[in-house]
Amino acid sequence: MNSKKDGLVDPRVAKALSHPLRAHVLTILNERVASPNQMSEALGEPLGNVSYHVKALLDLECIELVSTTPRRGAVEHFYRAIERPYFSDRDWSRLPKSLRRAISDVGLQLIWDDVTESVESGTFESRTDRNLSRYPLVLDEQGWEELGSLLAGIFDETVRIESESASRLADSGEDGFNAKLVVMSFESPEAKSDNPAKKGKKAKTR
Repeated sequence: MNSKKDGLVDPRVAKALSHPLRAHVLTILNERVASPNQMSEALGEPLGNVSYHVKALLDLECIELVSTTPRRGAVEHFYRAIERPYFSDRDWSRLPKSLRRAISDVGLQLIWDDVTESVESGTFESRTDRNLSRYPLVLDEQGWEELGSLLAGIFDETVRIESESASRLADSGEDGFNAKLVVMSFESPEAKSDNPAKKGKKAKTR
């Protein structure tokens, strides 16, 4: 999951994201209002399992009930996420390593699922202006901190762009289209002698 320098860690969100199915449910409810039945169909998971984790998220106050609708003698409940799950760098470092690993594993799986779905559906290459970049680096501690600040700024700008897009879509009545942004930075185990920076080689592809 992303970290945001000005955010505050919420132990409830950390606990929610430590389970793969809960993380999937929370991700869906950050994107739209949905019922356990709808999410069960979307995720290919038994309704009982999804309902269990929806209740857990509700108990953790990560989601809220939006509305109810009668369905064939029963009542379908619709939920939405209360806030997006982000952590400050400082508070992320305070989480136990095992929990950080669990949350990271879930985040990477969500990214892989998003990419796989896009590739298989053909939307990954539907736009010629899509971006796919890989950039090996050799950094010192100051460079690493500067890179983190740069990426935090990209996130802030992304939120602004999304907000302004929503306003324009509301004015035009258009539906817009779905997109995903993935930003990662991590230490690589590559030996310095093998690093492309030593050879003047960088990789970037569109």
